[in-house]
Amino acid sequence: MSEDDVDRIAADWQRERPDLDVRALAVVGRLLFVAENRLAPAGARAVEAHGINKADFDVLATLRRQGAPYGLIPSVLSAELMMSRAGMTKRLDRLETAGLVRRVLDPQDRRSFRVSLTTEGLAVADAALTDLVETLADLSSGLTPDQLRHLDEALRALIGSTDREVGGAEHAAE
Repeated sequence: MSEDDVDRIAADWQRERPDLDVRALAVVGRLLFVAENRLAPAGARAVEAHGINKADFDVLATLRRQGAPYGLIPSVLSAELMMSRAGMTKRLDRLETAGLVRRVLDPQDRRSFRVSLTTEGLAVADAALTDLVETLADLSSGLTPDQLRHLDEALRALIGSTDREVGGAEHAAE
């Protein structure tokens, strides 16, 4: 494997602070670099090609993965996306204006309403998801199936250890 900027930084720290084990710094540095500079921008481009942004996609995808009739009440949707109800209302207003979701009275509780995908919203969610999955598969195609499996296992373990360290996260691996 060839050296990269993270190796150089880790070597600098090892020279300056030989009392510290900087391996975790290097691993997390690489993880953040790949997530922030490669995966997130490519994922955003894949989704934006469908006329929506990442925040819109999160709403549409959350509704889509519920299965037919692709709906939730706003409070559950807010909880699923870990965002405020006010923020969710603003996002839903934008998506409803775009014709991607609709709000109708909840048949089980007529004091509330359900948000569900429109036919167009379903089509956009499916197309954006397909492109996102293909984009991420392309980006990870340099890894062998074994490397992907090991990376998945390692990241799962990292999530578990950080959950314990920070007191747990309710939706860590969704």
